[in-house]
Amino acid sequence: MTGIGPVEPVDSPDSGESYDVIGTDGPRLADRWSARWRSMPPRARRATLTTTAIALLAAAVLVPRTLFEDHHPEPDHTPVPWPANVTAWRYLGPAGLPETPGTHPTSGRFRFAVDVHGGPPVTLQVTGAAFTGLTAHALPETFTVHPGTTHRVTVQITVSDCSGLPLNADLPFLDVTLRNARAIQHHSFIFGRAYSHDLFQLLRGACGTTPAPQPGRPSGSAGSQNAD
Repeated sequence: MTGIGPVEPVDSPDSGESYDVIGTDGPRLADRWSARWRSMPPRARRATLTTTAIALLAAAVLVPRTLFEDHHPEPDHTPVPWPANVTAWRYLGPAGLPETPGTHPTSGRFRFAVDVHGGPPVTLQVTGAAFTGLTAHALPETFTVHPGTTHRVTVQITVSDCSGLPLNADLPFLDVTLRNARAIQHHSFIFGRAYSHDLFQLLRGACGTTPAPQPGRPSGSAGSQNAD
């Protein structure tokens, strides 16, 4: 059986019945904080405001610092190279010395180019010329070469004692001290036939021997040999 009758009001006084109402909102969080704030004494309100202001100021200072530290680039950990590993010598040719007529020259000057390929600047000093009986020094004695540059230097070699000097040895070298921010090294730079020809021409002239025929003069570049 179906039908439509009059709609009775909820909780009508006539029915004497009550019904649960679904979905009634409780007190909102903002309302609870507002009621609590109004109930606080003035001194407590001022203390709360002061504490909140200090917390916001600390956050404004610390948060940017934390972000900066997190994104700060890491330092470069590339090690400084050994000075002998980045330094190269090239022989350019004889520079000569004024000679007194009728005398045997005992000194000669030789020109070199020095390259530093990387790292910090390298300071160099020539300390020897391969054989006992020879002394050598650069002009000036100590010089500095910056990375990526070429420095031209003249080395003066003097014969101090002819006894025991070889007059036809190959691959003569220069003893050099090198210094950069990493270390001080003692190193020998070996040169080819062009330097050998010019050096032994000086030795034969200084020691009064008859010059021997020499092969042609190819260009002279240096190898290196660690003297440590």
